[in-house]
Amino acid sequence: MFAYIPTEAYHFGVIHTPKFQEAWTMPFAFCTREKRWCEFAEPADGESTQFLQDLAQKYNMVIVSPILERDINHGEIIWNTVVVIGNNGNMIGIHRKNHIPRVGDFNESTYYMEGNTGHPVFETAYGKIAVNICYGRHHPLNWLAFGLNGAEIVFNPSATVGELSEPMWPIEARNAAIANSYFVGSINRVGTEVFPNAFTSGDGKPQHADFGHFYGSSHFSAPDASCTPSLSRYRDGLMISDMDLNLCRQIKDKWGFRMTARYDMYANLLSEYLKPDFKPQVIADPLINKRKA
Repeated sequence: MFAYIPTEAYHFGVIHTPKFQEAWTMPFAFCTREKRWCEFAEPADGESTQFLQDLAQKYNMVIVSPILERDINHGEIIWNTVVVIGNNGNMIGIHRKNHIPRVGDFNESTYYMEGNTGHPVFETAYGKIAVNICYGRHHPLNWLAFGLNGAEIVFNPSATVGELSEPMWPIEARNAAIANSYFVGSINRVGTEVFPNAFTSGDGKPQHADFGHFYGSSHFSAPDASCTPSLSRYRDGLMISDMDLNLCRQIKDKWGFRMTARYDMYANLLSEYLKPDFKPQVIADPLINKRKA
Protein backbone atom coordinates (compact mmCIF):
# COMPACT_ATOMS: atom_id res chain seq x y z
CA MET A 1 0.00 0.00 0.00
CA PHE A 2 1.36 3.40 -0.98
CA ALA A 3 0.44 6.72 0.49
CA TYR A 4 1.87 9.32 -1.79
CA ILE A 5 1.52 13.05 -2.15
CA PRO A 6 3.19 15.03 -4.98
CA THR A 7 4.39 18.45 -3.83
CA GLU A 8 2.50 20.38 -6.49
CA ALA A 9 -0.90 19.25 -5.15
CA TYR A 10 -2.10 17.60 -2.00
CA HIS A 11 -3.05 14.29 -3.52
CA PHE A 12 -3.21 11.10 -1.48
CA GLY A 13 -3.26 7.71 -3.13
CA VAL A 14 -3.82 4.09 -2.25
CA ILE A 15 -3.10 0.95 -4.17
CA HIS A 16 -4.92 -2.28 -3.41
CA THR A 17 -3.41 -5.39 -4.87
CA PRO A 18 -2.32 -8.87 -3.76
CA LYS A 19 1.29 -7.66 -3.92
CA PHE A 20 1.00 -4.82 -1.39
CA GLN A 21 -1.40 -5.80 1.35
CA GLU A 22 -1.79 -5.50 5.07
CA ALA A 23 1.20 -7.13 6.65
CA TRP A 24 3.35 -8.32 3.86
CA THR A 25 4.94 -6.91 0.75
CA MET A 26 4.60 -10.33 -0.87
CA PRO A 27 1.91 -11.90 -3.06
CA PHE A 28 0.11 -13.94 -0.39
CA ALA A 29 -1.33 -13.94 3.10
CA PHE A 30 0.25 -16.33 5.55
CA CYS A 31 -2.21 -16.61 8.42
CA THR A 32 -2.49 -20.38 8.15
CA ARG A 33 -0.46 -22.55 10.48
CA GLU A 34 2.28 -23.02 7.88
CA LYS A 35 5.31 -21.62 9.66
CA ARG A 36 7.39 -21.66 6.50
CA TRP A 37 6.09 -18.16 5.74
CA CYS A 38 8.52 -16.91 8.40
CA GLU A 39 11.25 -17.32 5.81
CA PHE A 40 10.03 -14.07 4.26
CA ALA A 41 10.53 -11.96 7.39
CA GLU A 42 13.13 -9.20 7.11
CA PRO A 43 14.53 -6.32 9.19
CA ALA A 44 12.68 -3.01 9.10
CA ASP A 45 15.53 -1.56 7.05
CA GLY A 46 15.80 -4.63 4.83
CA GLU A 47 15.52 -5.13 1.09
CA SER A 48 11.85 -4.17 0.73
CA THR A 49 12.43 -0.88 2.52
CA GLN A 50 15.58 -0.12 0.55
CA PHE A 51 13.74 -0.76 -2.72
CA LEU A 52 10.92 1.60 -1.74
CA GLN A 53 13.27 4.25 -0.41
CA ASP A 54 14.62 4.72 -3.92
CA LEU A 55 11.09 5.08 -5.29
CA ALA A 56 10.08 7.53 -2.55
CA GLN A 57 12.99 9.79 -3.36
CA LYS A 58 12.60 9.44 -7.13
CA TYR A 59 8.90 10.33 -7.11
CA ASN A 60 8.95 12.67 -4.10
CA MET A 61 6.32 10.69 -2.20
CA VAL A 62 5.72 9.30 1.27
CA ILE A 63 5.34 5.52 1.32
CA VAL A 64 3.69 3.40 3.99
CA SER A 65 5.16 -0.07 3.50
CA PRO A 66 3.74 -3.10 5.37
CA ILE A 67 6.25 -5.89 6.00
CA LEU A 68 6.78 -9.00 8.07
CA GLU A 69 9.53 -7.70 10.36
CA ARG A 70 12.28 -9.80 11.88
CA ASP A 71 13.65 -7.96 14.93
CA ILE A 72 17.33 -8.85 14.71
CA ASN A 73 18.21 -6.99 17.94
CA HIS A 74 15.68 -8.87 20.07
CA GLY A 75 16.11 -12.56 19.44
CA GLU A 76 14.71 -12.38 15.90
CA ILE A 77 11.17 -11.84 17.16
CA ILE A 78 8.71 -11.40 14.31
CA TRP A 79 6.28 -8.49 14.10
CA ASN A 80 3.50 -7.28 11.81
CA THR A 81 5.01 -3.91 10.95
CA VAL A 82 4.63 -0.87 8.73
CA VAL A 83 7.64 1.20 7.71
CA VAL A 84 7.00 4.88 6.97
CA ILE A 85 9.40 6.24 4.34
CA GLY A 86 9.77 9.98 3.80
CA ASN A 87 9.71 11.74 0.44
CA ASN A 88 13.50 12.18 0.62
CA GLY A 89 13.97 8.42 0.76
CA ASN A 90 14.63 8.40 4.51
CA MET A 91 13.07 5.92 6.91
CA ILE A 92 10.97 8.04 9.31
CA GLY A 93 9.96 5.21 11.63
CA ILE A 94 7.94 2.04 12.17
CA HIS A 95 4.70 0.97 13.79
CA ARG A 96 3.81 -2.57 14.90
CA LYS A 97 0.28 -3.92 14.84
CA ASN A 98 -1.50 -3.35 18.16
CA HIS A 99 -4.35 -5.85 17.90
CA ILE A 100 -3.86 -9.46 16.76
CA PRO A 101 -6.94 -11.34 15.52
CA ARG A 102 -7.92 -14.72 16.84
CA VAL A 103 -10.94 -15.23 14.64
CA GLY A 104 -11.75 -17.60 11.79
CA ASP A 105 -8.71 -18.65 9.78
CA PHE A 106 -6.61 -15.67 10.82
CA ASN A 107 -4.21 -17.40 13.19
CA GLU A 108 -1.79 -14.50 13.34
CA SER A 109 -0.66 -15.17 16.90
CA THR A 110 1.15 -18.17 15.42
CA TYR A 111 3.64 -15.66 14.03
CA TYR A 112 3.64 -12.57 16.23
CA MET A 113 2.00 -10.99 19.25
CA GLU A 114 0.64 -7.52 19.95
CA GLY A 115 2.94 -4.65 18.98
CA ASN A 116 4.96 -2.49 21.36
CA THR A 117 5.15 0.85 19.56
CA GLY A 118 2.04 2.52 20.98
CA HIS A 119 0.14 4.87 18.66
CA PRO A 120 2.79 6.89 16.80
CA VAL A 121 1.92 9.69 14.43
CA PHE A 122 4.49 10.45 11.74
CA GLU A 123 4.93 14.08 10.76
CA THR A 124 5.71 13.99 7.06
CA ALA A 125 6.26 16.76 4.52
CA TYR A 126 2.59 16.48 3.56
CA GLY A 127 0.78 15.95 6.83
CA LYS A 128 0.65 13.97 10.06
CA ILE A 129 -0.16 10.35 9.31
CA ALA A 130 -0.71 7.20 11.34
CA VAL A 131 -1.32 3.56 10.46
CA ASN A 132 -4.05 1.48 12.09
CA ILE A 133 -3.07 -1.96 10.86
CA CYS A 134 -5.89 -4.26 9.71
CA TYR A 135 -7.70 -5.77 12.73
CA GLY A 136 -7.10 -2.60 14.74
CA ARG A 137 -10.01 -1.00 12.88
CA HIS A 138 -12.40 -3.04 15.05
CA HIS A 139 -11.17 -1.26 18.20
CA PRO A 140 -12.55 2.29 18.61
CA LEU A 141 -9.98 3.20 21.26
CA ASN A 142 -7.21 2.40 18.79
CA TRP A 143 -8.63 4.96 16.37
CA LEU A 144 -9.06 7.41 19.26
CA ALA A 145 -5.42 7.13 20.35
CA PHE A 146 -4.08 8.07 16.92
CA GLY A 147 -6.38 11.09 16.96
CA LEU A 148 -5.23 12.17 20.40
CA ASN A 149 -1.66 12.09 19.09
CA GLY A 150 -2.59 14.51 16.33
CA ALA A 151 -3.13 12.37 13.22
CA GLU A 152 -4.61 14.09 10.17
CA ILE A 153 -4.80 10.93 8.06
CA VAL A 154 -4.91 7.35 9.34
CA PHE A 155 -4.24 4.58 6.86
CA ASN A 156 -5.80 1.17 7.48
CA PRO A 157 -3.96 -1.40 5.32
CA SER A 158 -5.91 -4.66 5.53
CA ALA A 159 -6.15 -8.20 4.24
CA THR A 160 -9.69 -9.30 5.03
CA VAL A 161 -12.24 -11.59 3.40
CA GLY A 162 -15.88 -11.10 2.52
CA GLU A 163 -17.60 -13.65 4.71
CA LEU A 164 -15.77 -12.40 7.78
CA SER A 165 -15.89 -8.60 7.68
CA GLU A 166 -17.38 -7.08 4.55
CA PRO A 167 -20.60 -5.76 6.21
CA MET A 168 -18.45 -3.74 8.63
CA TRP A 169 -15.95 -2.48 6.05
CA PRO A 170 -17.77 0.70 4.89
CA ILE A 171 -18.89 1.59 8.41
CA GLU A 172 -15.94 1.38 10.80
CA ALA A 173 -13.46 3.63 9.01
CA ARG A 174 -16.07 6.22 8.14
CA ASN A 175 -17.23 6.31 11.74
CA ALA A 176 -13.60 6.67 12.91
CA ALA A 177 -13.07 9.61 10.55
CA ILE A 178 -16.17 11.34 11.93
CA ALA A 179 -15.52 10.62 15.60
CA ASN A 180 -11.84 11.62 15.48
CA SER A 181 -11.92 14.48 12.95
CA TYR A 182 -9.35 13.06 10.54
CA PHE A 183 -9.22 11.38 7.14
CA VAL A 184 -9.04 7.59 6.83
CA GLY A 185 -7.59 5.61 3.94
CA SER A 186 -9.03 2.07 3.92
CA ILE A 187 -6.99 -0.37 1.84
CA ASN A 188 -7.90 -4.02 1.35
CA ARG A 189 -6.31 -6.55 -0.95
CA VAL A 190 -8.09 -8.43 -3.72
CA GLY A 191 -8.05 -12.06 -4.86
CA THR A 192 -8.38 -15.59 -3.53
CA GLU A 193 -5.51 -17.78 -2.42
CA VAL A 194 -5.32 -21.56 -2.42
CA PHE A 195 -2.77 -23.12 -0.08
CA PRO A 196 -0.95 -26.43 -0.62
CA ASN A 197 -2.06 -27.84 2.73
CA ALA A 198 -5.71 -27.86 3.80
CA PHE A 199 -6.54 -26.52 7.26
CA THR A 200 -9.50 -26.30 9.62
CA SER A 201 -11.01 -23.31 11.38
CA GLY A 202 -11.91 -25.06 14.63
CA ASP A 203 -15.59 -24.55 13.89
CA GLY A 204 -16.55 -28.14 13.07
CA LYS A 205 -16.71 -27.49 9.34
CA PRO A 206 -14.64 -29.48 6.82
CA GLN A 207 -11.03 -28.55 6.20
CA HIS A 208 -10.32 -26.22 3.30
CA ALA A 209 -7.40 -24.73 1.41
CA ASP A 210 -8.39 -21.05 1.11
CA PHE A 211 -9.55 -18.12 3.24
CA GLY A 212 -12.25 -16.96 0.87
CA HIS A 213 -12.33 -13.86 -1.31
CA PHE A 214 -10.36 -10.76 -0.34
CA TYR A 215 -12.88 -8.15 -1.41
CA GLY A 216 -10.82 -5.02 -2.04
CA SER A 217 -13.25 -2.06 -1.92
CA SER A 218 -10.55 0.44 -0.90
CA HIS A 219 -11.75 4.00 -0.28
CA PHE A 220 -11.16 7.27 1.59
CA SER A 221 -13.36 8.68 4.36
CA ALA A 222 -13.40 12.31 5.50
CA PRO A 223 -14.13 13.89 8.89
CA ASP A 224 -17.24 15.62 7.49
CA ALA A 225 -18.83 12.17 6.89
CA SER A 226 -18.21 12.18 3.14
CA CYS A 227 -16.38 9.34 1.42
CA THR A 228 -15.15 8.37 -2.01
CA PRO A 229 -16.53 5.55 -4.13
CA SER A 230 -14.76 2.26 -3.54
CA LEU A 231 -12.35 0.49 -5.82
CA SER A 232 -13.25 -2.90 -7.31
CA ARG A 233 -13.92 -6.06 -5.31
CA TYR A 234 -12.09 -8.15 -7.90
CA ARG A 235 -9.34 -6.16 -9.66
CA ASP A 236 -6.15 -4.34 -8.68
CA GLY A 237 -6.72 -0.62 -8.45
CA LEU A 238 -5.28 2.83 -7.82
CA MET A 239 -7.21 5.65 -6.17
CA ILE A 240 -6.10 9.29 -6.02
CA SER A 241 -7.97 11.69 -3.75
CA ASP A 242 -7.56 15.40 -3.01
CA MET A 243 -7.70 16.20 0.70
CA ASP A 244 -7.81 19.56 2.39
CA LEU A 245 -6.24 18.86 5.77
CA ASN A 246 -7.69 22.13 7.08
CA LEU A 247 -10.99 20.25 7.18
CA CYS A 248 -9.73 18.35 10.24
CA ARG A 249 -9.53 21.56 12.26
CA GLN A 250 -12.73 22.99 10.79
CA ILE A 251 -14.71 19.92 11.84
CA LYS A 252 -13.16 20.03 15.32
CA ASP A 253 -14.29 23.65 15.64
CA LYS A 254 -17.75 22.84 14.32
CA TRP A 255 -18.58 19.82 16.47
CA GLY A 256 -16.31 20.30 19.48
CA PHE A 257 -15.85 16.58 20.04
CA ARG A 258 -12.51 17.18 21.76
CA MET A 259 -13.95 19.83 24.05
CA THR A 260 -17.07 17.88 24.99
CA ALA A 261 -15.37 14.51 25.51
CA ARG A 262 -15.02 13.38 29.13
CA TYR A 263 -11.57 11.84 29.00
CA ASP A 264 -11.17 12.11 32.76
CA MET A 265 -14.30 10.06 33.26
CA TYR A 266 -13.28 7.46 30.67
CA ALA A 267 -9.78 7.22 32.14
CA ASN A 268 -11.19 6.58 35.61
CA LEU A 269 -13.48 3.82 34.32
CA LEU A 270 -10.67 2.15 32.39
CA SER A 271 -8.40 2.34 35.42
CA GLU A 272 -11.02 0.66 37.59
CA TYR A 273 -11.85 -1.92 34.90
CA LEU A 274 -8.25 -3.18 34.89
CA LYS A 275 -8.40 -4.05 38.59
CA PRO A 276 -9.16 -7.69 39.52
CA ASP A 277 -11.96 -6.62 41.86
CA PHE A 278 -13.71 -4.41 39.30
CA LYS A 279 -17.49 -4.26 39.63
CA PRO A 280 -19.60 -2.86 36.76
CA GLN A 281 -21.69 0.20 37.58
CA VAL A 282 -25.07 -1.49 37.32
CA ILE A 283 -28.09 -0.19 39.19
CA ALA A 284 -30.66 -2.95 39.52
CA ASP A 285 -34.37 -2.37 39.80
CA PRO A 286 -35.20 -3.43 43.39
CA LEU A 287 -38.63 -4.63 42.26
CA ILE A 288 -37.30 -7.24 39.82
CA ASN A 289 -36.80 -9.96 42.42
CA LYS A 290 -40.09 -9.12 44.17
CA ARG A 291 -42.04 -9.70 40.97
CA LYS A 292 -40.30 -13.02 40.45
CA ALA A 293 -41.26 -14.07 43.99
